[in-house]
Amino acid sequence: MSADVVRPSRAAVAAATVTVVLWASAFVGIRAAAPYFSPGSLALGRLLAGSLTLLIFLAVRRQGLPPRAAWPGILISGVIWFGLYMVALNWGEELVDAGTAAMLVNVGPAVMALLAGWLLHEGFPPRLLAGIAVSFAGTVIVGFSMSGKGQSSILGVVLCLVAAVTYAGGVVAQKPALRHATALQATTFGCVIGAVACLPFAGQLVSDVASAPWTATLNVVYLGVFPTAIAFTTWAYALARTTAGKMGSTTYAVPAVVVLMSWLVLGEVPGWLTLLGGALCLAGVAVSRSRPRTVASDRSAPPTGRPAGRVRG
Repeated sequence: MSADVVRPSRAAVAAATVTVVLWASAFVGIRAAAPYFSPGSLALGRLLAGSLTLLIFLAVRRQGLPPRAAWPGILISGVIWFGLYMVALNWGEELVDAGTAAMLVNVGPAVMALLAGWLLHEGFPPRLLAGIAVSFAGTVIVGFSMSGKGQSSILGVVLCLVAAVTYAGGVVAQKPALRHATALQATTFGCVIGAVACLPFAGQLVSDVASAPWTATLNVVYLGVFPTAIAFTTWAYALARTTAGKMGSTTYAVPAVVVLMSWLVLGEVPGWLTLLGGALCLAGVAVSRSRPRTVASDRSAPPTGRPAGRVRG
């Protein structure tokens, strides 16, 4: 295998790894900023910091506007992934801990497969339906584990599931756009569109920044620069070099990293019942993305009734 083939594969793996680590840190960062910023203002502040960073990268790389064919996917992913997803996730993390939120959002890859079967006509294989059923059972257990903590926690579970759906929809929309635009172009203008969609929260952002401690504001900037500008770009880079399903499967590691980070930084550890439900959610995703074993056919075998012979050029 040539170096030209190996290097992009290794680069894609490295990019996906960066994304996993930075996205995991985002769940902890959002949880830490939640006491000082409303869900909408936190999303807008994060997207503004991310957009500024990405526009600087775009200027340095001398990449202009993406081609016209890329704009539908960029527009859709910008509104529902960069915009709606972040608001729903921020709101959800005000009501549930970071580890629980990560486990629920990671239902997204199964939803990606479901959307691909519907929108891209890829069908609904039995393993997909079985995996979705297992993930649904997991979300029910997580919801039950939160029921003793009040209605607000159940709302948090629902909001995290909304975030999972919008995350899946954003990836499905972004994948075709990457056939025409670079990863940096798709991420930059998706982030800008998300920021524009969140502009109604501008007044709240100004108020929150004025009253929040400077450490919380720096946390918002961190969320914009690293888990948004850098991680979304490395995600798009890797997504352009593989399938949406395979990229979705790389996020299996996120909840484990989040639980570890939230324990070390925030002192939060989900309860055993919540962890069980989260494990079922991830197991369902794994089932939905798995492939049945196939018996390799003997391609050298001749048609029935003919003796085997040596293939001659």
